[in-house]
Amino acid sequence: MGEAIQSIVILGGGSAGWMAAALLNAALGKRCAVTVVESAEIGVVGVGEATIPAIRQFNAMVGLKEPAFMRATRATLKLGIEFVDWGCSGERYLHPFGVLGGQPTLGVFPQHFLRLMAADPDASLEDYSVCALAARLGRAGPAATDPATPLSQLMSAYHFDAVLYGRFLRRLAEGRGVRRIEGEVVAVDQRPEDGFVERLRLKDGRAVEGELFIDCSGFRGLLIEGALAAGYDDWSRWLPVDRAIAAPCAKVGPAAPYTQSIAQEAGWRWRIPLQHRTGNGYVYSSAFTDDGRAETVLREGLDGALEAEPRKLRFVTGRRRAAWKANVVALGLASGFIEPLESTSLHMVHSGLQALLKFFPDRSFSPVLRAGYNAAVKAEGELIRDFIILHYHATRRSGDPFWDYVRTMPIPDSLAERVALYAERGVLVSGSDELFSPSSWMAVMHGQGLRPRRASPLYDGVSPAALATEYAATARRLRRSVEALPLHEAYLADAGAWAEPEA
Repeated sequence: MGEAIQSIVILGGGSAGWMAAALLNAALGKRCAVTVVESAEIGVVGVGEATIPAIRQFNAMVGLKEPAFMRATRATLKLGIEFVDWGCSGERYLHPFGVLGGQPTLGVFPQHFLRLMAADPDASLEDYSVCALAARLGRAGPAATDPATPLSQLMSAYHFDAVLYGRFLRRLAEGRGVRRIEGEVVAVDQRPEDGFVERLRLKDGRAVEGELFIDCSGFRGLLIEGALAAGYDDWSRWLPVDRAIAAPCAKVGPAAPYTQSIAQEAGWRWRIPLQHRTGNGYVYSSAFTDDGRAETVLREGLDGALEAEPRKLRFVTGRRRAAWKANVVALGLASGFIEPLESTSLHMVHSGLQALLKFFPDRSFSPVLRAGYNAAVKAEGELIRDFIILHYHATRRSGDPFWDYVRTMPIPDSLAERVALYAERGVLVSGSDELFSPSSWMAVMHGQGLRPRRASPLYDGVSPAALATEYAATARRLRRSVEALPLHEAYLADAGAWAEPEA
């Protein structure tokens, strides 16, 4: 057996760095020292403030208590994402969390729904989702523990201030023994024979030694790219947005329990409701608009007074060719970037950490473990990539050069196969370990306007009248359950999750 790793150094703070520190400390305890090196001079990129339900698993793993966490981060609940003008202008749909169809599993619902639509083309998918119904009614609450009630299918994530989340995790981690060193890295010492990182040299002359290094240094990838030249797979031919402009505005009205994504002439805007303000941003392609026009679009879309000057970001969508090279593992923006259309940014940090724990090395740094890790994160990254591309590919918008390009561009074979199967017979292909379930694929394909050519002939014998009666009863049952939920903000206040306004 090899010797156990006793020292982990994380370069960079922010959400990614402190998520890594908190989880590694929780998993390894006092067996391994965890140190975070961050510079106060280097700004934190707070692009992603919306999450998906898997964040609950991460919070539980590191021991966060929901009310305190929500108060500290000004969090609200999230039941899904509303897409506005994505299928075509004037349309909107929800991609809700949870399972469609009113049952614990999706089962035959896709085929049944196709038959419902044959009789009623205006049949709404949202009628068969507790999360969609609750989102539309502005209601929220915890999932029921009784599997017999529809509210057991209520799944939620959070909207929160990512900077506050990082600070909350920092306090938690430091309280449990994680060491923080403030300083700017100016040099990286590597072993000449294999490139393994030995120490980080700081601007003030200090050196920080470690055995395993986690690169959370942001887009620049100071270790994974700057020191180890891991390389980068550019996905911009499929996902051409390459810039973002973000700004908070004053809160206007109750916080909705869902994120909004609004299609624009050269990309899309996000709207993320927090307890104290609303997060806004415009993700766009510089090939189809300019920065000045993008800022105008963002400002015109605000529904409250601007609270800070807009911040601009540049990026190239893609992933490092190796997220783990030598003794460096890249997480967050250092490992790559996929636009936050489906709120996956922090999830990819979490899943990268889970994979690291699964393939955790000793001091010998087995190449087999490294290869296993890289294969796992590559596969998940490509699945998320395909799901994001789907939103663009399946659009029916026309007239804007950006949307004409993404509608007609070639797509990866892996996505083309999924789309073809659904378009032919409503067949949904999704592995049990994939992030996005068949319900998610159906919600987006249907919401974007993709309709299967016909239902499976296996269900030709199903009585349309009996089916309509059954699902009408299901829709009524789901709605009655959801109507019993409290309003979103009232629930947060009653649960002790609402922060008092700052003086």
